[in-house]
Order: sequence, then C-alpha cells, then structure tokens
Amino acid sequence: MSQTQISPITMVRDFWNRRPCNIRHSTKPVGTKDYFDEVEKRKYFVEPHIPSFAQFERWRGKRVLEIGCGIGTDTVNFARAGADVTAVDFSDKSLEIARQRADVYGLSNIRFYHGNAEDLSSFLPVEPYDLIYSFGVIHHTPHPERIIQGLRRYCHSHTLVKVMVYHRYSWKALEILLREGHGAFWKFSELVERHSEAQTGSPVTYSYTRRNVRKLLRGFAIDSIYADHIFPYRVADYLQYRYVKVWYFRHLPNFALRWLEKSLGWHLCVNAHFAGDIDCSREGSSAVPSQDSSRFPGA
Repeated sequence: MSQTQISPITMVRDFWNRRPCNIRHSTKPVGTKDYFDEVEKRKYFVEPHIPSFAQFERWRGKRVLEIGCGIGTDTVNFARAGADVTAVDFSDKSLEIARQRADVYGLSNIRFYHGNAEDLSSFLPVEPYDLIYSFGVIHHTPHPERIIQGLRRYCHSHTLVKVMVYHRYSWKALEILLREGHGAFWKFSELVERHSEAQTGSPVTYSYTRRNVRKLLRGFAIDSIYADHIFPYRVADYLQYRYVKVWYFRHLPNFALRWLEKSLGWHLCVNAHFAGDIDCSREGSSAVPSQDSSRFPGA
C-alpha cells in the first residue's frame, strides 16, 4: 500500500509505535524499575513545569481520565497520588510499556484502554470524571476537535480539563523555521510538523495560538492559558545524556529564561472546566488550528 493510501490516523499510530515518546530517556533495559525511574527523572528534569501543571496530589480519591498516556510517566504519578486513573492511548507499543510500568510499581488503580480518542465512546464506557488530562497529545491527531467534542460526554458539572498543545508563536517554532526552513515562512506548518519531535517526520502536528485554543475548546470555559517550556540544551549532547546549554542560553539568568518561557514557551498549558450544554454544531473547520487540514481525506 502506498503512503498516500494509508489513512492519516494509521500513520499516526505507526509513527508512535516505532518510537514511543520518551522511550529513549534511559539506557537501562526497557521495562525494568531502573529504566522507569530514570525516564521519569529525566522527563521532569527537562520539563519541570509538568508536576505543577498536573497537580498530581490534588486528585487523590478522584477519577482521572488521561487522553494519550504514552509510556505512562504522568499516569503513574496520578496513581501514586491516589487517583483512580483511566488511561487511553492509540499506540499499542506505548500501552504495552505503560502496563509494564504499572505492574513494576504495583499500581492496581489504573485501567488502560487502547483506541482512537477521536472516537472515544466506541471503546471507553461513558462515565463522568473529575479531571480530564492530556499533555502533548491531541495536536498529533488529524481531527483534534472530534476529541474535544467527545470529551463532553465524560464530564459532570465540576469536571476540570487540563490540556497541553504546542504553541505556534514559540521559540522552538522560530528555531525550526530558521534552522530547518531557512526562513521559508510559507512552509511553516509543514516544517513544524516534520521537526516537532525527536523522531522526525511526524505525520500530524498542529500548533496553536491562544485564539485557536479557545475555538478548539468550545464547550469548555477557559480558566487560564499560559506558555511554558524552552529546551535550552544542545541536542547532540542531550542525546548522549549530557546537559550542555546552547551558547545563547548559557549565561542567561534563570529569571530571564523563565520570562522568555512565559512569552515564547513551546507548551501552551490550558486549564478549563465543563461549561454545560453549549452548542457545538459550529465546531469543525473553525476549531482546527493553523494548519492545512485539507491534506486529510474527509477533513
């Protein structure tokens, strides 16, 4: 079957099966406790804003639905904190490792489901959750608005939603444009898509403005949107597990880097809550971020 005959969502699944996110955060044998400990340590070292965004301890005794759990770093931290966790992912390989991880730590309060979150209710029983959490996931599916529409069925009147999507007006996007595209701004979306991840060639990567996010989350009331996270390390060294900052970040004071992250961070962190029965009939193309969705059949 040619590349053009493969559906976009199948391409997404195959991409993440080839290399699940963060799988190379450790050189220890995959599936061991040492491996998982090191993966978590490294992830939160380079993305230290995640625990404060997720607020793991806040969800003790609550029901958490995670859309796109990957290999389960945040998943196990919700579970360790005492939450009743339901974790969904479309990558078979990622779920296999996430299940191993839960077993290694003896966590029985996680339910794992495999499926396409664009059609969530086809495989996940419809029941209310206190928190719906998705970090760096929905911008990798062809139709993110379908996920958001589906999530409304899993809400009660006090459900909170925490979502991270990539920021269009970010330092990383600018770096990609200049380094990979040599300033070819008319190829911006294509360049960001191709170079957004450690494994190049992501079949789908959207980037968002704050305005796009508000359109995407129709049906939810936005409590806050803020940018965070600039990766300051030289990639070649980082791949060798060395943390050497790029020269222009090396002498930048921490407070200045934090200011820059709040302005041009790669991660748009969104806190929202369920807003009741808002008419979503106008969702669709208006909710799609700044990217050419015409590439996808039926988009």
